[in-house]
Amino acid sequence: MSKKNITHLIVGPIATNCWLYPLGEKEAAVIDPGAEEDLIISTLNKLNLMPRYILLTHGHFDHIAALPELMAACSGKLQIAIHKLDSKYLGADAYNVHRPDIIAAMGDASYINIFLPAGKKEMPPADFLLEEGGTIGPFTVLHLPGHTSGSAAFWDKDEGVIFTGDTLFKGDYGRTDLPDGSEKEIFASLRRLFAMDGSIEVYPGHGETTTIAREASRGML
Repeated sequence: MSKKNITHLIVGPIATNCWLYPLGEKEAAVIDPGAEEDLIISTLNKLNLMPRYILLTHGHFDHIAALPELMAACSGKLQIAIHKLDSKYLGADAYNVHRPDIIAAMGDASYINIFLPAGKKEMPPADFLLEEGGTIGPFTVLHLPGHTSGSAAFWDKDEGVIFTGDTLFKGDYGRTDLPDGSEKEIFASLRRLFAMDGSIEVYPGHGETTTIAREASRGML
C-alpha cells in the first residue's frame, strides 16, 4: 500500500473523485477539483495543508469546476497544470469550449449553468502545459489520450500510485463518445497502463480505487 496519506473527496453531481495529495508536511496537490470548493478548502484547512498545485487529469467540466473559487481563496498562489492538448478547456473562452461537451454528456444545455454560469465564472488559464514524460512535483506525466485528446495520468513511481482520471476506472474505462474522444486511442492508452507494474495503486476520476494488476486481469480489451 502507498505510504502517502491521500485524502479522497467525492464532489459534484457526477460524483467526481477529488484527491488531496501531500507534498511534504505542509503542502498538497489538489487533483481534479470538480466542484464543492468549500469542502475542498475546509478539508485542506483541517489537514493544515496549503495547496501548491492543481493537477488536472483532463479538462472536462466535472473535473475543473471549482477552479475559479480555489484560485480566489488562495489569492492566485496556486499553479494549475494540464496537458497542453486539453488547455482549451481553461482560460477566457472556456464557456464556449465546454458547451458542446456538456450537451453531449448531460443531454441538456441547462447543465452549463451548474458548472459554468455565464458571467459568474471565468476559468483561469493553466500555469503549466504538460507533455508526455514531463514532471511536476513527485509525478511523472503520462499522456493517455482517448477520453479526451489531452487526458493524462500522474504517476508517483516512488510511492507506487497513479491518478488515471477518466481513462481507467475500477472495472471500466472512460467514455469515448464525447467530443474529442477516441475508442482507438483509449484502448492504446489502456494497453500502456496494463503493461505497467501490477502493484501500482490506481486512483481514478470516478469510483473506487484499484490496482493495475486487477484491471489488467479483467480482459477489458
